[in-house]
Amino acid sequence: MIFSRDKVQKDLQNLVGLCRKNDKRAQLALYNQYAKAMYNVCLNITHKPSDAEEIMHDGFISAFQHINSYKGEVSFGAWLKKIMVNKSVDFLRKRVVTFDELNENINQAEVSGPEESEFNTIQANQIKIEIAKLPEGYRTIVSLYLFEGYDHEEIAQILNISASTSRSQYARAKSLILKNLENKKENGFIAK
Repeated sequence: MIFSRDKVQKDLQNLVGLCRKNDKRAQLALYNQYAKAMYNVCLNITHKPSDAEEIMHDGFISAFQHINSYKGEVSFGAWLKKIMVNKSVDFLRKRVVTFDELNENINQAEVSGPEESEFNTIQANQIKIEIAKLPEGYRTIVSLYLFEGYDHEEIAQILNISASTSRSQYARAKSLILKNLENKKENGFIAK
């Protein structure tokens, strides 16, 4: 059976309406519909499956408790994703993630980092492995920028840092990833 976009949207609106009435079946239906995507959002930020699962569950609880604040101005998935990102970042903050403040004497080459094309040509799975090895502050910014699609101004607001710090951390993380990948290539761990 093929569903039209309008029918899917209407069904989603009905589920949200039922959730506003604390209908447990509707909550379960929304959970089942969005759990995998929201888990991946949390995992992209925390890089720990057990933390991601815990955060996702807390995020759904929070979403259902505050579902009356959903006004339909953005898609329900986008609204829910924002909750998951905020919960993930709050979780990391409690673990005292530190972000290096931008050194005022930093040069523009360091901020722009390696060429984007160089960064984009490396296989995605190798990059993910290297991202997981980054210090938590770098990893958080890279995840928000690359995986979640936030720009540096949005990241700055989420993390309560300056946009220039976000750009600098991202550039430093890219440099570190590329350096590690180049070392692996030179040592024969990655095909050249």
